[in-house]
Amino acid sequence: MNRFVALAIPLIASLSVVSAQGGQTWPPAAVSGLYSTTSCYVRPPSVSGPFGFCGDGAFCLGGCDPLYSNTLDSCKPNPVCQSGTHTFTDNSRIYSNATLFDGNATQYDWVLNSGNIMNTNVSGGELALLLTETNGGTRISSTRYVHYGTISAKLKTGRWGGVVTAFITMSNVKDEIDWEFPGANTTTGQTNFFWQGNIPDLTSGTVATGFSDTYSNYHDYTIDWQPDTLTFLVDNQTVRTVKKSDTIDSAGVAHYPTTPASVQLSIWPAGINTSAPGTVQWAGGMINWNDPDYVSAGHFYALVESVTVKCADPTPPNTDVTSYVYASNTSAMTPGVTFSNASVLLNAASGLACFRTCLCWAVLNPVP
Repeated sequence: MNRFVALAIPLIASLSVVSAQGGQTWPPAAVSGLYSTTSCYVRPPSVSGPFGFCGDGAFCLGGCDPLYSNTLDSCKPNPVCQSGTHTFTDNSRIYSNATLFDGNATQYDWVLNSGNIMNTNVSGGELALLLTETNGGTRISSTRYVHYGTISAKLKTGRWGGVVTAFITMSNVKDEIDWEFPGANTTTGQTNFFWQGNIPDLTSGTVATGFSDTYSNYHDYTIDWQPDTLTFLVDNQTVRTVKKSDTIDSAGVAHYPTTPASVQLSIWPAGINTSAPGTVQWAGGMINWNDPDYVSAGHFYALVESVTVKCADPTPPNTDVTSYVYASNTSAMTPGVTFSNASVLLNAASGLACFRTCLCWAVLNPVP
């Protein structure tokens, strides 16, 4: 499960510090009319879920966690799934700065969340995800979400200890499905899934073996995610199947991904000093930045030739559906998801919703 550090200052922290140091109480007069403290949610709003930060603008898009926000609609809706094959003859369909992205999934298929990319112009085009000693790794995310479907990525992995290549799906509430490839072994791939950020006790990650060299050869890695089963395939051959029914706990809750997710591709540095010892060991040790491959190219890399998505949504009720929205919880632990024609684009109102959530958190959690 890959994790990146966001290069941003959490607004939520700055709000609380001002309250403590200035002797002020919330809400300050300038914003007192923007919200009611009685509507504040009682849990901290991880509005930008993967990073744990809170803010406006792009924080309301992918990664905005509705379960930790003031209301389920504090986050922008997720753009609805669209079947198709994405190739990388150039990078014109990749928006280069996720913090400035306005949510336009019609104009762009991907956003660059972190790091650096390039196009090799080999075999009609390959996308190279780059890892350097200073960039912290590279990750791109699809602008459209998938709510069940079959997602395949044709890619070549890295081959260096401590360097991990990943092809995953990630929802706003941290439902996650993973193909990951620690670079120290180029004949295996690892599969895993997470439910709201937690590894199900009965379905820990597994290792698929017997691949031909994953660095030198392209393979099609597939996540076939259906409402009742999750299947992992390599070159159309099944290597693992999980049944939703097998993930149900003693309370009757299925620890199974059920929420719309973006598709993410990345290369990231697990073998570094800030990683936990277990992570370093799993990834094949510390990264050797003096490796001849790195010295000659100035980076490590993974290559992506194409990504294919086949949506498996129920049939939308009408043709003007544009998005998924989170509805009332279907149980204490499972959020409901419905189709919507609500806009996925950022605007002043959506920024205010996220900002209000931050202020609510500051009211309920003052710094001592």
